[in-house]
Amino acid sequence: MDFNYSPRTIDLQERLRAFMDEHIYPAEGAVLEELQANTAAGRRWTPLQAIEQLKPKARDAGLWNLFLPESEYGAGLTNQEYAPLAEVMGRVAWASEVFNCSAPDTGNMETIVRYGSAEHKKRWLEPLLAGEIRSAFAMTEPGVASSDATNIEARIVRDGDDYVLNGRKWWTSGAGDPRCAVYIFMGKTDPDAPRHAQQSMILVPADAPGIKVLRPLQVLGYDDAPHGHMEVIFQNVRVPASNILLGEGRGFEIAQGRLGPGRIHHCMRLIGVAERALELMCKRATKRVAFGRPLAEQGVTRERIAQARCKIDMARLLTLKAAWMMDVAGNKAAKAEIAMIKVVAPQMACDVIDWAMQLHGGAGMCQDFPLAHCFATARTLRFADGPDEVHRNAIAKIELGRYAIGA
Repeated sequence: MDFNYSPRTIDLQERLRAFMDEHIYPAEGAVLEELQANTAAGRRWTPLQAIEQLKPKARDAGLWNLFLPESEYGAGLTNQEYAPLAEVMGRVAWASEVFNCSAPDTGNMETIVRYGSAEHKKRWLEPLLAGEIRSAFAMTEPGVASSDATNIEARIVRDGDDYVLNGRKWWTSGAGDPRCAVYIFMGKTDPDAPRHAQQSMILVPADAPGIKVLRPLQVLGYDDAPHGHMEVIFQNVRVPASNILLGEGRGFEIAQGRLGPGRIHHCMRLIGVAERALELMCKRATKRVAFGRPLAEQGVTRERIAQARCKIDMARLLTLKAAWMMDVAGNKAAKAEIAMIKVVAPQMACDVIDWAMQLHGGAGMCQDFPLAHCFATARTLRFADGPDEVHRNAIAKIELGRYAIGA
């Protein structure tokens, strides 16, 4: 494969970096201050105006909906072309939202583009593309090991012209945002069908009777307001049968198609986070003195900086390879590489951020630097889109298959 970035990617990279320098980095303090002020005033789950006011600027700069390959709706970039842009945006936790490129909206929009009807696209996709509403994805459940999606117990039962939904979901990211207007809900339509044909996905209006958001879940103490990761009950929620995506029993198929590009996005954002952590580590090392020498001259510091550079570059190259394979051969052909980056990138980011935190001392643990929150996010992504163990098992099965009798 050719690891060179396309001219279009290089141009967008430069424009994104300039936007980050001019607008995103200078707003980090304002975003934190506004969230703190909203919390003190009892408005913690209110959209942050420091972020909202940047969105028209991003749209005017032509940096909007870059993630979506379909040129009819998005920028028409391939996975390989978009991946370096996700890395730039990933350097600040909330930056992707400014460009309408944040999860779970990106995955939900891709899902509706590929599997939704014309009616679904008109009602939900167009407002999402315009940034007028937000969305949530309801799959994981507290009562079962959701690392195996076939364990899901939530039900989707046909009743005349409707489906009736019942289930308890958690880690439903985006459900805390008052702009959340639609859920993609995964549940079982036929528990007696073959194991991977029991599940379906359906679009659910967020204001449908029977939906109750119970609480935000904290990630190492962070609740990520106003976005949130919520526990939600669906009790006798009735939606039109036409809201089903692709048809009954196709939920697992949709999930697999949805997760391929999303994992590229997650991994490249993590690489951006790790790059920033390494940058902060190097700057700190050159300015601080301990035991009579600058930290940059300490052997352990140099060892960690070197390891960080190696790990980041290896993760980037592997992720770009996965993106390239998806583009030229499809998600199925790239399944080993997609699984590998999902293992490699979060662990790499956790290591690099942890080293940066250690070098910063007490400052690395508090809000004066973004490192603590970055670590919490990176650690979470060792679960999101499947835990490490599931992906390692898949990688091992593929590798062992090459040595099977008759292979």
